[in-house]
Amino acid sequence: MTATIETVDEPTAEVVEALARLLPQLSSAPPPDAAQLAAIMAEGSTVFVARVDGEIVGSLTLVMYRIATGLKAWIEDVVVDEAARGHGVGEALNMAALDEARKRGAKAVSLTSRPSREAANRLYQRIGFSARDTNVYRYDL
Repeated sequence: MTATIETVDEPTAEVVEALARLLPQLSSAPPPDAAQLAAIMAEGSTVFVARVDGEIVGSLTLVMYRIATGLKAWIEDVVVDEAARGHGVGEALNMAALDEARKRGAKAVSLTSRPSREAANRLYQRIGFSARDTNVYRYDL
């Protein structure tokens, strides 16, 4: 199973439908509609999709923003369809995002992953991510 990675240039019906199918496998948050996806991309995030035999089987969002201490890069919302897991799709998505962040001048890329996502955590460590000695806090509004 070889995945082809593409960046999403516009929120086509195919991409919106794929995210509607994929994102519930990751989160209980509602997937974006076409307008929301367009806004995500307009704000500078890069959405990647993975295709196997022409079908979208995974996605990832690379978020980059500049602050006083430099250019920050985060990988968010990584999801691979359950049927396609274990075949290198997640690795291919992450490597494409790392390449893009490097090209755009980021010095590091961060991500978070729940401890219960054991396979994902093994993947991140295998491709070179290291756990940081920090606390992650969240304030729900």
